[in-house]
Amino acid sequence: MQGTHRIGASKPFSTRAAPGPPTDRSNVKYCSVKKLVQTLRNIWSIEDLRSKIIVTVGLTLVYRVGTFIVLPGIDPNKLSALSGNAQGGALGLIDAFSGGAFSQASILALGIMPYISASIFMQLATILVPQFQKVQKEGASGQKKINQWTRYITVLVTFVQAYAYVTYLRGMGKDAIIDSFSGYFWLTTPIILTAGTLFVMWLGEKITDKGLGNGTSLIIMLGILARLPRSIRDEWNAKLAQGSGGILIFVIEVAVFVAINLGLVLLIQGTRKVPVNYAKQIVGNRQFGGARQFLPLKVNASGVMPIIFAQAIMFLPTIFANFDSTKGIAKLFSDPRDYVHMIVYGVIVVGFTFLYTALIFNPKQIADDLKRNNGFIPGVKPGQPTADYIGTVMDRITLPGAFLLALVGIFPGFAQRLGITQGFASFFGGTSLLIMVQVILDTLQQVETQLLMRQYDGLMKSGRISGRQGAVSNAVI
Repeated sequence: MQGTHRIGASKPFSTRAAPGPPTDRSNVKYCSVKKLVQTLRNIWSIEDLRSKIIVTVGLTLVYRVGTFIVLPGIDPNKLSALSGNAQGGALGLIDAFSGGAFSQASILALGIMPYISASIFMQLATILVPQFQKVQKEGASGQKKINQWTRYITVLVTFVQAYAYVTYLRGMGKDAIIDSFSGYFWLTTPIILTAGTLFVMWLGEKITDKGLGNGTSLIIMLGILARLPRSIRDEWNAKLAQGSGGILIFVIEVAVFVAINLGLVLLIQGTRKVPVNYAKQIVGNRQFGGARQFLPLKVNASGVMPIIFAQAIMFLPTIFANFDSTKGIAKLFSDPRDYVHMIVYGVIVVGFTFLYTALIFNPKQIADDLKRNNGFIPGVKPGQPTADYIGTVMDRITLPGAFLLALVGIFPGFAQRLGITQGFASFFGGTSLLIMVQVILDTLQQVETQLLMRQYDGLMKSGRISGRQGAVSNAVI
């Protein structure tokens, strides 16, 4: 009979699609916001993590308050000359790392820079001097000695830089020095600046021990981020003065800024995974090894060090800017918008990337460790052939990483050429942006690790944040 359907008979074919889940974008946004709120609740529910966050925020606020306390004997209303002079070059870099404390003649004007200089010296010494290498290999006791020596060197470096800063204040900011205090200024200022640097160093160590870790990195990042809102405001005012077209240009600039940050994240996290197999071992009734793992080789293993070394070298000719015969060369090396400056700067960054990677990366030691643990790279003999293979792979991935790092270094010069203000252009690349992105990634990784240890979901929907442990402590210091 027509219109009847027997039990067990197949149903008539239909071309209508089955109803799927609702695709309302508002529901997707609601789920994303709900997941974010739940993640924040999970973070706050972990007592240890909550305590670390509170300590970190509290100590960083103390540091920021200290950057606004002016040195004794200084009239804060007459510091405009310092602010205008500390816009570029070495002084601009110091002012950026100190969060503007340098141009404000603060008691924390030198910031953490002397400690960074001392730490760089000690790091190079442990690589180049055999006696320091022996001390470093002593384990925890050796590291404790190196840290103590670093503090002593920090005091010496701070005293030298403090007297240089006094000379700078007497020259550029002499109008800001109170006449009745000028006789004591040369004596009290170095002592206060040294105490301020040691206090900042202590804050960094406390953040490392009691907070989220990498205290020195966080302090530097805080100083860099402190300039970002003002730089964006100045850029907005500059473009607003150009009319409606300027607003569109500002939106494009912000979009490019975000794209550069995303690209820098890829550069920092980029790795080449070399497969490693481990031979099977039977101990009693149990079997060990036999699993395949990967040896991650960083595309940017040298971190921010090549850019710092390149900037230091480019700043040297500016010392002779007062001589008539060298004014042209000094101006060339101090102007990031000049194409010759960009080429020289990029070549130095590429060269130092290979040099510093060779200093900190030892393929022979990695090959020996693999051999000692019964590990081998498929198709490569253990021992020296493995070391040669790892060294070749590292050279191949370092080359594009070095060129990308050089490109990041010269981006601020291009940005200034395109009409972006100097303050906002500094965030389009260079040391400031590289340190900022590295430290943010590392801090997020610290939080995510705490969540995953307690069976919570991580910060990312898929995958994991692979930041650099100690972004500045290891890459810079």
